[in-house]
Amino acid sequence: MAGRLEGKVCVITGAAGGIGAAACELFGEEGATVVGVDLREGANADLALAADVADEEQVSALYTAVREAYGRIDVLFNNAGISPTDDGSVVETELDVWERVQAINLRSVFLCCKHGIPHLQAGGGGSVINTASFVAVMGAATSQIAYTASKGGVLALSRELGVQFAKQNIRVNALCPGPVDTPLLRELFAKDPERAQRRLVHVPMGRFAEAREIAHAALFLASDDASFVTATTFLVDGGLSGAYTTPL
Repeated sequence: MAGRLEGKVCVITGAAGGIGAAACELFGEEGATVVGVDLREGANADLALAADVADEEQVSALYTAVREAYGRIDVLFNNAGISPTDDGSVVETELDVWERVQAINLRSVFLCCKHGIPHLQAGGGGSVINTASFVAVMGAATSQIAYTASKGGVLALSRELGVQFAKQNIRVNALCPGPVDTPLLRELFAKDPERAQRRLVHVPMGRFAEAREIAHAALFLASDDASFVTATTFLVDGGLSGAYTTPL
């Protein structure tokens, strides 16, 4: 049914590519007023804003700008994130890589919730979707330790906020995608095809997700269809987290 976000103002970070770009397109199709936020220009949205979501002043300013432009904010899709190729084992990952990943993947979610949720409160409620990952609930020998730790933090943060704000009609959920066919993943795996294949073999469906498939999950969480869903670990991983062995 079309129009599931009719009349809602949705702010999507990491909007210029991958899951964020797919969500901008899909949310717009469902009637939302879409605000796309990215460090670089190029978001396909009703309003495109350039901002560093790891910078508190810029985050606060972007929500103020959206509120001034549209009078309300209904959905926060905090999706911005990085997965650099120099993030590996804990014994080889440099401190500056660790800190950069935490800033973009975890601090940005904290800041977007800190400065975005008051606008949802002012409107009487809304939905917050924080992009975590299936790695937040699993361990991997092909480690990306900074990324894994950051997504574990997003998961814990989302769960607590979902509980804290439930009675204010604000739902907070952690969207946990499996591996997604995005430029970020392609870059990571182009460096090491053997490592990529080692990951892919564990996905029962035998393929990575399409960005639009994850955007559909975000759409559900953003919409009133998910009116009784909060503080969840919303896994969309092609069965990966449930697999002991995978089909031949």
